[in-house]
Amino acid sequence: MAVNFGAFFEIPVVDMERAVGFYQALLDIEFERGSIHGYDMAFFPYEENGVGISGALVQGDVYKPSIDGVFLYLLIEDIDTVLRKAVELGSEILLEKTEAEFCFVAEIKDSEGNRICLTTRHQAG
Repeated sequence: MAVNFGAFFEIPVVDMERAVGFYQALLDIEFERGSIHGYDMAFFPYEENGVGISGALVQGDVYKPSIDGVFLYLLIEDIDTVLRKAVELGSEILLEKTEAEFCFVAEIKDSEGNRICLTTRHQAG
């Protein structure tokens, strides 16, 4: 059986407007709003032939923000800038920028109480 791991992610939110505002300011992106199965959703930008997977912020009775459970990593270009923005937006840093073998990682608590991991590749140089 062929399995394509990482097809889509959903980040639980309590307050959709607050979460959209947080992520738009943090990542300098725009969301497309919608609904699936009656759940309010805000979709992250996605390029059909781009690299990686897409996902959404989701609000509904089965979605419970948490810092426990699965760790979602967002690949970003500048981890220092995003960490600085996160603090300005009132986010708690759960793990300061740390060097790993092929990348840097950090973790924040988003506006809704989720653990969100950030990663960036080492810069050539």
